[in-house]
Amino acid sequence: MGERLKELNEEMGQPDFWNDPKKAQALGQEHTRLSDKLSVWRKLDSEGEDLALLLDLALEENDESQFDDVKDQIETLKSDLDLYEIRRTLSEPNDGNNAIMDIHAGAGGTEAQDWAQMLLRMYLRYADRNHFKSQIIDKLDGDEAGIKSVTLTISGPYAYGLLRTEVGIHRLVRISPFDSQNRRHTSFASVFVTPEVNDDIVIEINEKDIRIDTYRASGSGGQHVNKTSSAVRITHLPTNIVVQCQDEKSQHRNKDLAMKVLRARLYQLEQDKKAAEVKKIHDNKKEIAWGSQIRSYTLQPYRLIKDHRTGVETGNVDAALDGDIAGFIKASLLDQAERMDKSA
Repeated sequence: MGERLKELNEEMGQPDFWNDPKKAQALGQEHTRLSDKLSVWRKLDSEGEDLALLLDLALEENDESQFDDVKDQIETLKSDLDLYEIRRTLSEPNDGNNAIMDIHAGAGGTEAQDWAQMLLRMYLRYADRNHFKSQIIDKLDGDEAGIKSVTLTISGPYAYGLLRTEVGIHRLVRISPFDSQNRRHTSFASVFVTPEVNDDIVIEINEKDIRIDTYRASGSGGQHVNKTSSAVRITHLPTNIVVQCQDEKSQHRNKDLAMKVLRARLYQLEQDKKAAEVKKIHDNKKEIAWGSQIRSYTLQPYRLIKDHRTGVETGNVDAALDGDIAGFIKASLLDQAERMDKSA
Protein backbone atom coordinates (compact mmCIF):
# COMPACT_ATOMS: atom_id res chain seq x y z
CA MET A 1 0.00 0.00 0.00
CA GLY A 2 2.79 2.39 0.92
CA GLU A 3 4.71 1.67 -2.28
CA ARG A 4 1.61 2.28 -4.40
CA LEU A 5 0.97 5.58 -2.63
CA LYS A 6 4.57 6.60 -3.34
CA GLU A 7 4.03 5.80 -7.04
CA LEU A 8 0.81 7.79 -7.11
CA ASN A 9 2.43 10.78 -5.43
CA GLU A 10 5.14 10.77 -8.10
CA GLU A 11 2.59 10.53 -10.92
CA MET A 12 0.40 13.27 -9.44
CA GLY A 13 3.46 15.51 -9.14
CA GLN A 14 4.19 15.40 -12.87
CA PRO A 15 3.56 18.66 -14.82
CA ASP A 16 1.41 16.87 -17.41
CA PHE A 17 -0.71 15.02 -14.82
CA TRP A 18 -3.93 16.84 -15.74
CA ASN A 19 -3.48 16.46 -19.49
CA ASP A 20 -5.73 13.40 -19.23
CA PRO A 21 -8.51 14.51 -16.82
CA LYS A 22 -10.23 11.11 -16.76
CA LYS A 23 -7.03 9.28 -15.82
CA ALA A 24 -6.11 12.00 -13.33
CA GLN A 25 -9.49 11.70 -11.63
CA ALA A 26 -9.17 7.91 -11.38
CA LEU A 27 -5.68 8.14 -9.91
CA GLY A 28 -6.81 10.84 -7.50
CA GLN A 29 -9.64 8.64 -6.27
CA GLU A 30 -7.26 5.70 -5.85
CA HIS A 31 -4.87 7.93 -3.89
CA THR A 32 -7.70 9.02 -1.58
CA ARG A 33 -8.84 5.44 -0.98
CA LEU A 34 -5.33 4.19 -0.21
CA SER A 35 -4.53 7.20 1.98
CA ASP A 36 -7.69 6.61 4.00
CA LYS A 37 -6.89 2.91 4.44
CA LEU A 38 -3.29 3.64 5.48
CA SER A 39 -4.47 6.28 7.95
CA VAL A 40 -6.93 3.84 9.53
CA TRP A 41 -4.25 1.12 9.74
CA ARG A 42 -1.79 3.46 11.47
CA LYS A 43 -4.49 4.45 13.96
CA LEU A 44 -5.35 0.79 14.70
CA ASP A 45 -1.66 -0.10 15.01
CA SER A 46 -1.10 2.74 17.47
CA GLU A 47 -4.14 1.70 19.52
CA GLY A 48 -2.82 -1.87 19.63
CA GLU A 49 0.55 -0.72 20.97
CA ASP A 50 -1.13 1.45 23.62
CA LEU A 51 -3.36 -1.42 24.75
CA ALA A 52 -0.37 -3.77 25.01
CA LEU A 53 1.29 -1.32 27.41
CA LEU A 54 -1.91 -0.90 29.44
CA LEU A 55 -2.35 -4.66 29.63
CA ASP A 56 1.22 -5.14 30.91
CA LEU A 57 0.62 -2.42 33.51
CA ALA A 58 -2.66 -3.99 34.66
CA LEU A 59 -0.98 -7.39 35.02
CA GLU A 60 1.98 -5.96 36.95
CA GLU A 61 -0.26 -4.10 39.38
CA ASN A 62 -2.79 -6.94 39.53
CA ASP A 63 -5.52 -4.34 38.97
CA GLU A 64 -8.66 -6.31 38.09
CA SER A 65 -10.79 -3.24 37.23
CA GLN A 66 -8.12 -1.91 34.89
CA PHE A 67 -7.73 -5.36 33.36
CA ASP A 68 -11.48 -5.53 32.63
CA ASP A 69 -11.34 -2.08 31.04
CA VAL A 70 -8.42 -3.09 28.81
CA LYS A 71 -10.23 -6.30 27.91
CA ASP A 72 -13.24 -4.29 26.70
CA GLN A 73 -10.97 -2.02 24.67
CA ILE A 74 -9.30 -5.07 23.10
CA GLU A 75 -12.71 -6.39 22.03
CA THR A 76 -13.49 -3.02 20.44
CA LEU A 77 -10.11 -3.02 18.66
CA LYS A 78 -10.78 -6.57 17.46
CA SER A 79 -14.08 -5.45 15.92
CA ASP A 80 -12.38 -2.45 14.29
CA LEU A 81 -9.65 -4.72 12.86
CA ASP A 82 -12.30 -7.08 11.55
CA LEU A 83 -14.03 -4.19 9.79
CA TYR A 84 -10.67 -3.01 8.41
CA GLU A 85 -9.97 -6.49 7.03
CA ILE A 86 -13.31 -6.40 5.27
CA ARG A 87 -12.79 -2.94 3.84
CA ARG A 88 -9.30 -3.71 2.54
CA THR A 89 -10.95 -6.04 0.00
CA LEU A 90 -13.08 -3.18 -1.31
CA SER A 91 -11.01 -1.94 -4.22
CA GLU A 92 -13.64 -1.47 -6.94
CA PRO A 93 -14.17 2.14 -8.06
CA ASN A 94 -17.70 2.35 -6.63
CA ASP A 95 -17.14 0.38 -3.42
CA GLY A 96 -16.92 3.53 -1.32
CA ASN A 97 -20.27 4.85 -2.58
CA ASN A 98 -23.67 4.82 -0.96
CA ALA A 99 -25.95 1.93 -1.97
CA ILE A 100 -29.39 1.73 -3.56
CA MET A 101 -31.11 -1.53 -2.67
CA ASP A 102 -34.18 -3.18 -4.20
CA ILE A 103 -36.00 -6.06 -2.52
CA HIS A 104 -38.72 -7.99 -4.39
CA ALA A 105 -40.95 -10.74 -3.09
CA GLY A 106 -40.86 -13.86 -5.23
CA ALA A 107 -42.68 -17.18 -5.35
CA GLY A 108 -44.79 -17.81 -2.27
CA GLY A 109 -47.58 -15.20 -2.26
CA THR A 110 -48.30 -13.60 1.10
CA GLU A 111 -45.63 -15.74 2.71
CA ALA A 112 -42.99 -14.35 0.30
CA GLN A 113 -44.22 -10.80 0.82
CA ASP A 114 -43.82 -11.24 4.58
CA TRP A 115 -40.32 -12.62 3.94
CA ALA A 116 -39.45 -9.53 1.87
CA GLN A 117 -40.56 -7.41 4.85
CA MET A 118 -38.30 -9.46 7.15
CA LEU A 119 -35.35 -8.90 4.80
CA LEU A 120 -36.04 -5.17 4.73
CA ARG A 121 -35.96 -5.12 8.53
CA MET A 122 -32.70 -7.12 8.52
CA TYR A 123 -30.94 -4.65 6.23
CA LEU A 124 -32.29 -1.63 8.12
CA ARG A 125 -30.90 -3.13 11.34
CA TYR A 126 -27.60 -3.88 9.58
CA ALA A 127 -27.45 -0.22 8.52
CA ASP A 128 -28.04 0.88 12.12
CA ARG A 129 -25.28 -1.43 13.40
CA ASN A 130 -22.82 0.17 10.97
CA HIS A 131 -24.01 3.72 11.67
CA PHE A 132 -25.29 4.02 8.12
CA LYS A 133 -28.22 6.24 7.23
CA SER A 134 -31.13 4.49 5.52
CA GLN A 135 -34.18 5.88 3.74
CA ILE A 136 -37.06 4.05 2.10
CA ILE A 137 -37.92 5.95 -1.07
CA ASP A 138 -40.53 3.62 -2.54
CA LYS A 139 -42.53 0.72 -1.17
CA LEU A 140 -45.38 -1.43 -2.49
CA ASP A 141 -47.26 -3.13 0.32
CA GLY A 142 -48.39 -6.74 0.09
CA ASP A 143 -52.02 -7.72 -0.43
CA GLU A 144 -52.45 -9.13 3.09
CA ALA A 145 -49.10 -8.66 4.82
CA GLY A 146 -45.49 -7.72 4.13
CA ILE A 147 -44.31 -5.96 0.98
CA LYS A 148 -44.23 -6.78 -2.71
CA SER A 149 -41.21 -4.55 -3.33
CA VAL A 150 -39.17 -1.77 -1.78
CA THR A 151 -36.38 0.58 -2.84
CA LEU A 152 -34.16 2.16 -0.21
CA THR A 153 -30.90 4.07 0.00
CA ILE A 154 -28.21 3.12 2.50
CA SER A 155 -25.64 5.85 2.99
CA GLY A 156 -22.24 5.54 4.65
CA PRO A 157 -18.58 4.69 3.96
CA TYR A 158 -18.33 1.60 1.72
CA ALA A 159 -22.08 0.92 1.93
CA TYR A 160 -22.19 -0.31 -1.68
CA GLY A 161 -18.96 -2.30 -1.42
CA LEU A 162 -20.32 -4.20 1.57
CA LEU A 163 -23.88 -4.70 0.38
CA ARG A 164 -23.10 -5.74 -3.20
CA THR A 165 -22.38 -9.19 -1.73
CA GLU A 166 -26.08 -9.48 -0.87
CA VAL A 167 -27.26 -9.48 -4.50
CA GLY A 168 -29.20 -12.64 -5.29
CA ILE A 169 -32.06 -14.84 -4.15
CA HIS A 170 -32.73 -15.36 -0.44
CA ARG A 171 -34.73 -18.43 0.61
CA LEU A 172 -36.79 -18.85 3.78
CA VAL A 173 -38.12 -22.12 5.24
CA ARG A 174 -40.50 -21.93 8.20
CA ILE A 175 -43.89 -22.87 9.61
CA SER A 176 -46.14 -20.30 8.00
CA PRO A 177 -47.94 -17.93 10.38
CA PHE A 178 -50.53 -17.54 7.62
CA ASP A 179 -51.32 -21.26 7.38
CA SER A 180 -54.08 -22.44 9.75
CA GLN A 181 -52.75 -26.01 9.43
CA ASN A 182 -49.24 -24.94 10.54
CA ARG A 183 -47.55 -26.40 7.48
CA ARG A 184 -43.96 -25.65 6.51
CA HIS A 185 -43.55 -23.21 3.61
CA THR A 186 -40.63 -22.16 1.42
CA SER A 187 -40.47 -18.54 0.26
CA PHE A 188 -38.14 -16.48 -1.89
CA ALA A 189 -37.15 -12.84 -2.27
CA SER A 190 -34.54 -11.14 -4.44
CA VAL A 191 -32.06 -8.44 -3.47
CA PHE A 192 -30.45 -6.14 -6.04
CA VAL A 193 -27.92 -3.41 -5.17
CA THR A 194 -26.46 -0.59 -7.27
CA PRO A 195 -24.03 2.20 -6.29
CA GLU A 196 -25.31 5.71 -5.86
CA VAL A 197 -23.63 7.89 -8.46
CA ASN A 198 -21.28 10.56 -7.12
CA ASP A 199 -22.21 14.13 -7.96
CA ASP A 200 -18.92 14.60 -9.84
CA ILE A 201 -19.88 11.89 -12.35
CA VAL A 202 -21.95 13.32 -15.18
CA ILE A 203 -24.78 11.14 -16.45
CA GLU A 204 -26.56 12.99 -19.24
CA ILE A 205 -30.31 12.41 -19.36
CA ASN A 206 -32.17 13.90 -22.30
CA GLU A 207 -35.53 15.28 -21.25
CA LYS A 208 -37.05 13.79 -24.40
CA ASP A 209 -35.98 10.35 -23.18
CA ILE A 210 -37.96 10.42 -19.95
CA ARG A 211 -41.64 10.42 -19.05
CA ILE A 212 -42.61 11.82 -15.66
CA ASP A 213 -45.90 10.81 -14.08
CA THR A 214 -47.31 12.01 -10.77
CA TYR A 215 -49.81 10.17 -8.62
CA ARG A 216 -51.18 10.04 -5.12
CA ALA A 217 -48.89 8.26 -2.71
CA SER A 218 -50.17 5.20 -0.88
CA GLY A 219 -49.62 4.17 2.71
CA SER A 220 -49.25 6.39 5.76
CA GLY A 221 -49.11 10.14 5.51
CA GLY A 222 -52.50 11.42 6.57
CA GLN A 223 -54.62 13.82 4.59
CA HIS A 224 -51.66 15.18 2.62
CA VAL A 225 -51.06 11.80 0.99
CA ASN A 226 -54.71 11.41 0.08
CA LYS A 227 -55.22 14.86 -1.41
CA THR A 228 -52.08 15.66 -3.39
CA SER A 229 -50.30 13.92 -6.26
CA SER A 230 -46.87 14.16 -4.65
CA ALA A 231 -45.50 10.75 -5.71
CA VAL A 232 -43.36 10.69 -8.86
CA ARG A 233 -42.70 7.94 -11.40
CA ILE A 234 -39.99 8.43 -14.04
CA THR A 235 -39.70 6.16 -17.07
CA HIS A 236 -36.49 6.21 -19.11
CA LEU A 237 -37.87 5.38 -22.55
CA PRO A 238 -34.70 4.08 -24.30
CA THR A 239 -33.98 1.48 -21.60
CA ASN A 240 -37.50 1.10 -20.17
CA ILE A 241 -36.11 1.65 -16.66
CA VAL A 242 -38.83 2.80 -14.27
CA VAL A 243 -38.07 4.44 -10.92
CA GLN A 244 -40.49 5.99 -8.49
CA CYS A 245 -40.46 7.78 -5.18
CA GLN A 246 -43.30 8.57 -2.78
CA ASP A 247 -41.47 8.93 0.53
CA GLU A 248 -41.43 12.73 0.64
CA LYS A 249 -44.47 15.01 0.83
CA SER A 250 -42.95 17.40 -1.71
CA GLN A 251 -43.35 16.44 -5.37
CA HIS A 252 -40.15 18.32 -6.13
CA ARG A 253 -38.21 16.35 -3.50
CA ASN A 254 -39.63 13.07 -4.77
CA LYS A 255 -38.58 13.98 -8.30
CA ASP A 256 -35.04 14.75 -7.14
CA LEU A 257 -34.78 11.40 -5.35
CA ALA A 258 -36.22 9.51 -8.31
CA MET A 259 -33.74 11.19 -10.66
CA LYS A 260 -30.89 10.21 -8.33
CA VAL A 261 -31.98 6.57 -8.52
CA LEU A 262 -32.36 6.81 -12.30
CA ARG A 263 -28.84 8.22 -12.62
CA ALA A 264 -27.54 5.28 -10.58
CA ARG A 265 -29.38 2.80 -12.81
CA LEU A 266 -28.05 4.42 -15.99
CA TYR A 267 -24.53 4.56 -14.59
CA GLN A 268 -24.73 0.84 -13.88
CA LEU A 269 -25.78 0.29 -17.48
CA GLU A 270 -22.98 2.49 -18.76
CA GLN A 271 -20.49 0.39 -16.81
CA ASP A 272 -21.75 -2.67 -18.64
CA LYS A 273 -21.16 -0.76 -21.91
CA LYS A 274 -23.19 -2.95 -24.23
CA ALA A 275 -26.95 -2.93 -24.64
CA ALA A 276 -26.95 -6.71 -24.56
CA GLU A 277 -25.34 -6.69 -21.10
CA VAL A 278 -27.81 -4.05 -19.99
CA LYS A 279 -30.72 -6.26 -20.95
CA LYS A 280 -29.08 -9.27 -19.31
CA ILE A 281 -28.73 -7.51 -15.97
CA HIS A 282 -32.05 -5.67 -15.83
CA ASP A 283 -34.42 -7.85 -17.84
CA ASN A 284 -33.09 -11.38 -17.50
CA LYS A 285 -32.50 -11.61 -13.77
CA LYS A 286 -32.63 -15.04 -12.20
CA GLU A 287 -36.07 -16.38 -11.49
CA ILE A 288 -36.98 -15.67 -7.88
CA ALA A 289 -37.62 -19.29 -7.04
CA TRP A 290 -36.09 -22.63 -6.13
CA GLY A 291 -32.55 -23.47 -7.20
CA SER A 292 -31.06 -20.00 -7.61
CA GLN A 293 -30.66 -18.88 -3.99
CA ILE A 294 -27.42 -17.51 -2.54
CA ARG A 295 -28.49 -18.02 1.08
CA SER A 296 -31.04 -20.14 2.94
CA TYR A 297 -32.69 -19.15 6.22
CA THR A 298 -34.23 -22.20 7.89
CA LEU A 299 -36.44 -21.63 10.95
CA GLN A 300 -38.11 -25.09 11.03
CA PRO A 301 -37.57 -28.02 11.55
CA TYR A 302 -34.16 -26.72 12.74
CA ARG A 303 -32.65 -23.23 12.94
CA LEU A 304 -29.80 -22.50 10.56
CA ILE A 305 -28.71 -19.85 8.06
CA LYS A 306 -26.31 -21.02 5.38
CA ASP A 307 -24.61 -19.10 2.59
CA HIS A 308 -24.38 -21.38 -0.43
CA ARG A 309 -21.47 -19.47 -1.99
CA THR A 310 -19.04 -19.66 0.92
CA GLY A 311 -20.46 -22.43 3.11
CA VAL A 312 -20.58 -20.06 6.10
CA GLU A 313 -23.47 -20.84 8.43
CA THR A 314 -24.85 -19.85 11.82
CA GLY A 315 -27.43 -21.25 14.19
CA ASN A 316 -28.02 -17.83 15.74
CA VAL A 317 -30.89 -17.06 13.40
CA ASP A 318 -32.42 -14.32 15.54
CA ALA A 319 -29.20 -12.31 15.63
CA ALA A 320 -28.75 -12.54 11.85
CA LEU A 321 -32.33 -11.48 11.14
CA ASP A 322 -31.69 -8.61 13.53
CA GLY A 323 -28.93 -7.34 11.25
CA ASP A 324 -25.90 -9.31 12.43
CA ILE A 325 -24.82 -10.44 8.94
CA ALA A 326 -21.26 -9.06 8.96
CA GLY A 327 -19.84 -12.60 9.01
CA PHE A 328 -21.62 -13.53 5.79
CA ILE A 329 -20.55 -10.30 4.10
CA LYS A 330 -16.93 -10.70 5.20
CA ALA A 331 -16.76 -14.29 3.94
CA SER A 332 -18.21 -13.31 0.56
CA LEU A 333 -15.78 -10.42 0.12
CA LEU A 334 -12.76 -12.52 1.06
CA ASP A 335 -13.94 -15.30 -1.25
CA GLN A 336 -14.34 -12.85 -4.13
CA ALA A 337 -10.89 -11.35 -3.45
CA GLU A 338 -9.30 -14.81 -3.39
CA ARG A 339 -10.91 -15.81 -6.68
CA MET A 340 -9.79 -12.55 -8.28
CA ASP A 341 -6.22 -13.12 -7.09
CA LYS A 342 -6.23 -16.62 -8.60
CA SER A 343 -7.53 -15.39 -11.94
CA ALA A 344 -5.10 -12.45 -12.10
